[in-house]
Amino acid sequence: MRHLITTSVRIPLFYHQLPLTWSRYRSLWIGSGRFRPSASLPGWRRRFLTGNPTARPPYLNDKSATTQGSIHCDCINQKGDIIMAYRKVCDTQGGAMVGQVLHCSGGLDLDWDLDKEEMQEPGPSMDRMQMQHIDCQRSACSDPGPDPDPELMEPIQPSVSVSPHGRFERLQEDPNYISHFTRAPAHKGQRRLPCFLLRYFLAAAGLFVLGLLIGWFTHTPAVKPPVLLSDSSDLLEELLRGITADKIHTLQRSFSSLPDDSEEARARYLYRQWVGLGLTDVRLSNHTVLLSLPGSTPNTITDRSSRQCFLPNGILCDQRGLNDLPQQQVSYAAYSTAGTLQGELVDVQYGSVDDLRRAKDSLNLTNRIAVVKLGQAPLLYKLSLLSELGFGGVLLYVDPCDAPPSRQVWNQAFRVTLNPGGDPANAGSLTSLLVQPISAFLAKKLLSSPSAQQEQGDSCVPLAKPPNTERKEITLTVGNQLSYKRIYNVVGYLKGKTNPDRHVLVGSSHDSNQQGGASAIVNQLIAALTEQTKRGWVPDRTTVFCSWGGSALGNIGSYEWGKDNSVVLQSSAVAYVSLNSPVRGTETLRATASPTLLQLTSDIQRRQLLSCIRGGNCPGPNVSSLQLPGDVSFFANQLAVPTMEFAFEQTTAEETTGFLSEAQFSVESPETLDPLFKFHETITKMTAEAILRLVNDPVLPFYPLDIALDVQNKLKDKSILPASLLSSAASLRDQAAFFQSETMRPANDPKERDPSHVRMLNDVLRDLEKSFLISQTPAGVYRNLLYSLPGTTPQFSILRFSQEAVLHCNVTSKAVKRNSTDKEVLCHSTVNRSLSLILRAVRSAERLVRFGLDLFENYQSDGK
Repeated sequence: MRHLITTSVRIPLFYHQLPLTWSRYRSLWIGSGRFRPSASLPGWRRRFLTGNPTARPPYLNDKSATTQGSIHCDCINQKGDIIMAYRKVCDTQGGAMVGQVLHCSGGLDLDWDLDKEEMQEPGPSMDRMQMQHIDCQRSACSDPGPDPDPELMEPIQPSVSVSPHGRFERLQEDPNYISHFTRAPAHKGQRRLPCFLLRYFLAAAGLFVLGLLIGWFTHTPAVKPPVLLSDSSDLLEELLRGITADKIHTLQRSFSSLPDDSEEARARYLYRQWVGLGLTDVRLSNHTVLLSLPGSTPNTITDRSSRQCFLPNGILCDQRGLNDLPQQQVSYAAYSTAGTLQGELVDVQYGSVDDLRRAKDSLNLTNRIAVVKLGQAPLLYKLSLLSELGFGGVLLYVDPCDAPPSRQVWNQAFRVTLNPGGDPANAGSLTSLLVQPISAFLAKKLLSSPSAQQEQGDSCVPLAKPPNTERKEITLTVGNQLSYKRIYNVVGYLKGKTNPDRHVLVGSSHDSNQQGGASAIVNQLIAALTEQTKRGWVPDRTTVFCSWGGSALGNIGSYEWGKDNSVVLQSSAVAYVSLNSPVRGTETLRATASPTLLQLTSDIQRRQLLSCIRGGNCPGPNVSSLQLPGDVSFFANQLAVPTMEFAFEQTTAEETTGFLSEAQFSVESPETLDPLFKFHETITKMTAEAILRLVNDPVLPFYPLDIALDVQNKLKDKSILPASLLSSAASLRDQAAFFQSETMRPANDPKERDPSHVRMLNDVLRDLEKSFLISQTPAGVYRNLLYSLPGTTPQFSILRFSQEAVLHCNVTSKAVKRNSTDKEVLCHSTVNRSLSLILRAVRSAERLVRFGLDLFENYQSDGK
């Protein structure tokens, strides 16, 4: 038995958008014989389905209708199969008809009679029975427009979809009928408008993002934003971490591999390097000065008894080879008088006053040729004594007993300079003596010494002429030539921010005998410091990096630049850090500083020695205030600027070896002396820490109490000292201690620190050493009284030479008779004058400290 089931399906419909081809659909549906109207349909619906062409829905006759309604219909064929087909044609203002499946917002109720049995049968035909809900909108008009012409409509071909049992058929609207949910394409204009808007929106968004990216990468700096270090210790660690032996070695190789070895080429290379490393203000200057150079023929020493001619290194003149030519260029005394002198040799050992007195007592010294060892006293001081005694020539040598064991001085001659500093053309003739350095081997031969070095236990037997030995007569020929040449200085500035007019000078030399080691250290220091400035660090004071020319011939470059800028330097120079031959050995780490910087130097050396190069036991701090050789002399000797220097060397600064650095031997290359460049790295790090403290500490790391203690330490011999001098020295100590505790210590507290207060305090500290600058001293002795000469007992240099002057009076005095009262007054007046100069300096320093105390006391009272 067949059961008929009526199903209602509500189809959404926009009634005002239904210009349907009613006649065509009516003919199609009725002509097929498959449709029968339901008795429950309204009248117009039955008439429409039975063939009345005038039957139209009421809402189509009222175009203004916008209300929603529903159509209720049954569409069942004779076989009981459900068939539904209708077509809506959207007319776009007279354009082509486009078939659209209806989108309905209202409801269309269709009553379908279904066989219950067939409804229960599964299969694909059941899927095809689902109604498709498709959007359809008219583009650019709300009016449905006229009915489309039936002639323009394509005939709808029936398409039958049969279930597996062949019971259900459906007439499809067109061959492209889709049984599942699809979205009908909108009108062409409708489709393009949203697409164009979307395209324009995406293009605009893309251009906007591209502009943002271009602006970001264009205006974002390549350098990372500065990261300010929170603590000075962090800054120091970062600075030292950037200094390595490999970097120094690379810089040294670059410097030593220059194709042109002239001084100008080296100076221009450094100029380019410093600019490339980040110094914004670098200056290359030159000075035309008078230089003393070796002649076209070598200097010679001829033994008149054996008629043998010797070169300075001890080789016979007729056996000279090409390998001896380089040594001949450095085996002479610069600014010695040129000529030939024939005379008898006199052994005066170190040329001390005692040695000269013994020689004076035994023979006439006029036009004799002295054989003198280097050491114990400055060379210029010895030559001044020899000249006063009437000597005509001098042969200089280094005793092997004074030289370090690793220094091979036996067959080596060397170079010395008789120029105290600056351009000799402005000073006239420096000496009347013919001076020539010789090797220890030649000195032994001329003195007829039995042995250069005899081992007696651990002692060494010095070279000396045996008693009762025949004196040799020689002919000394010196062919030095004087000529005017240019020397070059390179000066670069790393500007400070708070006190840019206060300068910390860092000096080295680019002479060929340095082999690039000192220049490599300076370049590494510049690279490390400028790297910190790129990260945001700004120094408080200005660092002035200096590379001097003409240093080997008397510190000419530093003296000329210093004299040209002396007025500015007197107020701006805060300290001078020296890098004169920083690695000239590997045995001893020596630190030298003026008393003002002794504490800072000791702290740095002690900290660095905690990690020894070789490991194991580390030597204790070796810090002294001995006068330094090299370019530092102008700043310490003429301007009284506090100085410091770190250096590795082969020997300690003992009394006999303290002035061996005056001998300029042909130096070994840094690679030979320090293959791993670890010694260079140590010196660089210690110097970097000193520079950082000097340019960055708000209060200069100077300690007045160290000056006062140093003064008292040099006045231990109270037998010849007046009470006034001792009293002034004690008062200076008390005032300095009070100044250091009551004024300097609060200024180091950030809570109590005031910029103007700190600046005044630093000016007092800067000028304290200037109180000890005197106008005139013996040749080769510093004008700054705070620097001493090597010796077992520390004392003021002028006081030591004044005591020698008493003995010297007994040797050289010709105007007064022996043992006369006038002679005693003449000789002892030199000692009294020296004591008077020391007393004046101590009182001047005491007044400056007291002035500082009064100034800051009044300043604090006004501030309150």
